[in-house]
Amino acid sequence: MATRDRRLAEFDGAGEPPPGLPVEVLCEDHSGTYQLPFACRYVEGRWQNDAAGVPVEATVIGWRVPRMKHSGVA
Repeated sequence: MATRDRRLAEFDGAGEPPPGLPVEVLCEDHSGTYQLPFACRYVEGRWQNDAAGVPVEATVIGWRVPRMKHSGVA
């Protein structure tokens, strides 16, 4: 259970994300917790894939604002 708690702590979004904001989501199923590999938006009470606009068919248990990616270039 430590892994689930650790992952959930990394997704610190409380309540609903601001309208129109693409976010990273943490999902859970019978196999455990996992982050979806695409950004999502919360629209009219439902999660959807930001790019495709299709509903997310998973149980979302947390969200966060996307983290900055380092390019590795100095």
